[in-house]
Amino acid sequence: MLGLSRASYYYEPVGESAENLRLMNLLDEQYMRTPFYGVLKMTAWLNEVKKENVNVKRVRRLLRLMGLEAIYQKPRLSLAAPGHRIYPYLLRGLKITRVNQVWSTDITYIRLLGGFVYLVAVMDWHSRYVLSWEISTTMESDFCVNALERACDLYGQPEIFNTDQGSQFTSQVFTGKLKERRIAISMDGRGRALDNIFIERLWRSVKYEEVYLHAYENVLQAINGLRSYFKFYNHERIHQSLDYQTPAAVYQSKA
Repeated sequence: MLGLSRASYYYEPVGESAENLRLMNLLDEQYMRTPFYGVLKMTAWLNEVKKENVNVKRVRRLLRLMGLEAIYQKPRLSLAAPGHRIYPYLLRGLKITRVNQVWSTDITYIRLLGGFVYLVAVMDWHSRYVLSWEISTTMESDFCVNALERACDLYGQPEIFNTDQGSQFTSQVFTGKLKERRIAISMDGRGRALDNIFIERLWRSVKYEEVYLHAYENVLQAINGLRSYFKFYNHERIHQSLDYQTPAAVYQSKA
């Protein structure tokens, strides 16, 4: 009835210690400030600035658990998992002139007092309108597929859908949904978050304007807080890049 998946509603303990959760929150906030810091710099920052006694192995594991990766060009040292096709980036040099021309999605880490959840959102690039979102206690692809299907059910479909190369988006179940609708699939280069710049800016707004200002005690509080924020973001928050209009005003006037 609420339009929520089971993964979004039923909270399962994540099994991380209070100490690790505290470190993850520090890493999350620092990543928003310096997304170009890799594991070594993050470790040095924790040790030298925050006076935390942590090693590289621990920081690497926590960053991977949070789904955070430094933004910089890197050599091609790894291949996609077998059966996972990587699609080309279709947006380079493309002029985004209308709504539903390009949609994109991404996942971010949302902290709770005693744990954490993951948030996925689907955004229209031209208007910055958040079409759908979902939270989950795991990084499996189900909640990403749910967000995609809800966006399509509510707003039709885009010409191009852009994602990063995360396993949730390269999975056959996710790309299969796009192929069924004959949507062109675009994927960022590895480690190039600027290829998906608008949703990276969305995460910064979500973190600084909502998540860091509130201490969500549980999943239900996170759902309610994020629901209120996305309503504000779409319908009240003006954007300089949109000539000081709201995303909803731009999307609805051109849809």
